[in-house]
Amino acid sequence: MTKHLLIVDLEATCWDGDVPGLNRRQTVEDMEVIEFGCVVAELDGKLLDAKSFIVRPVLRPKLSSFCTQLTGISQQQVAVAPVYAEVVQVIDAWLAAYQPFCWASWGDYDRHQLDAERQHNGCEPAFMAQEHKNLKQLWCEGRAAKRRSGLQVALAFHNLAFEGQHHRGIDDARNIARLLPWIPL
Repeated sequence: MTKHLLIVDLEATCWDGDVPGLNRRQTVEDMEVIEFGCVVAELDGKLLDAKSFIVRPVLRPKLSSFCTQLTGISQQQVAVAPVYAEVVQVIDAWLAAYQPFCWASWGDYDRHQLDAERQHNGCEPAFMAQEHKNLKQLWCEGRAAKRRSGLQVALAFHNLAFEGQHHRGIDDARNIARLLPWIPL
C-alpha cells in the first residue's frame, strides 16, 4: 500500500510592527490562519492532490497591507471565506479519501499555530492526531548549512527554482513536496 504524506503550509494574519491595539510584536496567539495550503503526496514527492483552503479571521478580520502583500491573499477572499471550524470540517472530509500516515510542514511554526487555533476555536483538523514531521529539520540532517535552511535555500541547493508565489500556502506546500526525494522519512 502506498503511503501518503500530508504537507501543510499555513498563512496567517500578520503585521509589520505591533499588533493593532497591543504594544508588542505578534505571537502565534495573536495570529489567525487565513490559508491552509495542503498537498497530499507520495513519499517520492509525487503529488496526488493539492488544495488551498481560505479562512475568514474573526479576532482581527481586517488584514494588514503587509499581510496582503506578503501572501497575495486579499481582504475580499477572506471576507467571503468560511470560519476556521467550518474549514476544519471541509479539510477532514477532503482527507478522508487519502488517509495520510502523518502530516508534515517546513519547520514547527505550522504545528504551533494549529495548537493556538485549537485553544481559540476548540477544534482542530483530524490530521493533528497523526505524527508530525518537521521536514526542514529532516532536510538539514547531515548538511552543513543548518542556519540557512529556508525553503528557497533548500530548493536552490537541489538546483530547483521556486514555483509560484512565496508565502502563499498552497505554493509553499507544493514546493516542499518537490524536496521529498531528498528528505529521509
